[in-house]
Amino acid sequence: MGGQGAVLGTLLLAEAAFREGKWAQKIPVYGGMRRGGAVTVFLRIDEKPIRRSCGIYEPDAIVVLDPALIKVEATRTGLRKGGIAVLNYRGKPEEVNLGVELSKVATIDATAISTDLFGPRAIPITNTVMLGAVSRATRWVKLESLYEAIRRQFPGRIGELNVEACERGYESVEVWEA
Repeated sequence: MGGQGAVLGTLLLAEAAFREGKWAQKIPVYGGMRRGGAVTVFLRIDEKPIRRSCGIYEPDAIVVLDPALIKVEATRTGLRKGGIAVLNYRGKPEEVNLGVELSKVATIDATAISTDLFGPRAIPITNTVMLGAVSRATRWVKLESLYEAIRRQFPGRIGELNVEACERGYESVEVWEA
């Protein structure tokens, strides 16, 4: 959902990958161009240059920032068998059934952490919390690389709050492995 920071979060994840010598490509797709509208962001990370520039139709992983979207069929469409799901969800990862056999399911109440750090909002900013959860669940990038990317994007106090959000995401996520 627009306003939670999916596009910026993906940019930060791509920058963290670059910092580690990897290649990354993000492709945002916007629904109704407004806060609260549908937003999907595709991200590729690889050890070698990325030549494809189309959407990703069979993702290795999905990251869901808004818990309401977990129940939406389109959210999990194409998720491949053996994939990974990182979800903003209050429940245990073992409780999650996305209709496909996954290798990992990670859950975290990113909304509660966001509210604790940034205060209550109509649309909570969950992206940096989820980045920490993604780092721990996937091991695609190191936590320190995310911190550097966050601090570059948000210098000062706001950056440090977002680094704390990322760290809390990393520490609080529950990961279930098949």
